[in-house]
Amino acid sequence: MAGVTSQLSHVPSGEAPIPAVPRAKRSPILLELAWVIFLVWIYDWVQDLAPLRRKEAFRNARAILSFEKRTRLDPELALDHWLAQQHVLGYLTSNFYAIAIFAVTFGFAAWIWWQRPDIYRPLRNYIVLANLIGFAVFWAYPVAPPRMLHGFVDVVLETGGLGWHDTLVRHADQLAAMPSMHLGYAVWCSLAAWQLARSRATKVVALVFGVVYPLLTTLAVMATGNHYLLDVFAGAATTAVSVVVIKVVTAPGWRSGRRVGKCSAAAGQAEGSQSLAGAESAEMADMSG
Repeated sequence: MAGVTSQLSHVPSGEAPIPAVPRAKRSPILLELAWVIFLVWIYDWVQDLAPLRRKEAFRNARAILSFEKRTRLDPELALDHWLAQQHVLGYLTSNFYAIAIFAVTFGFAAWIWWQRPDIYRPLRNYIVLANLIGFAVFWAYPVAPPRMLHGFVDVVLETGGLGWHDTLVRHADQLAAMPSMHLGYAVWCSLAAWQLARSRATKVVALVFGVVYPLLTTLAVMATGNHYLLDVFAGAATTAVSVVVIKVVTAPGWRSGRRVGKCSAAAGQAEGSQSLAGAESAEMADMSG
């Protein structure tokens, strides 16, 4: 208590001391674990529905690929065939695809929770909402990945990686290519890196990371045959939308506007009740007269 609330910032003698700003408290770890469990539960529920819509998922996949071909935005096949012939690079890319989404994302989340609790909660809310949006799309619009279509190579399966492929296949929704949450998480990590940066040098590093990491992720998810280019755009948009929504609903003006609206409605109801009561009193007075 004394270490936080009683600390005073240094001021010249004769002037009133300015209390130091209290350090933000970390969110309870049990709450954060509860969020993770909740998201895993929702994901598993959506995953259980995937086999029931296998035909729909392949139909949607062919529709996406057809659209990309018509617009000449279909780099997936060329990247996939090229990477399939590069054994060492394919091995590295497969491991990057399988590991980075967890290691980098959870690494940022853990570091920010421990070191910067003042910015943790909004960032946590961004990624939670992004996941919920992604899960909703998985449920409403199942899509088979390119590697499950004729002509594509499953590079992760061919190279083996560090043995993560079988685990991913067993526990991941195989018909959830749209949106690419690899890209959604990569964009979130870029935003987290930027908010962590304070000095000019660290901001330059955060900017470079914010460009390179999503770009590498984009190449990895398409070259391994796991996502379409439209999935990439959708994944980035998922995080962008979640940021906008959270900022809007937590903005002071939006919240105060809701309070004013509720107060105005309550005042209107009270005024209406008073008017009705007055009218009834006047009517009773006329009858008694």
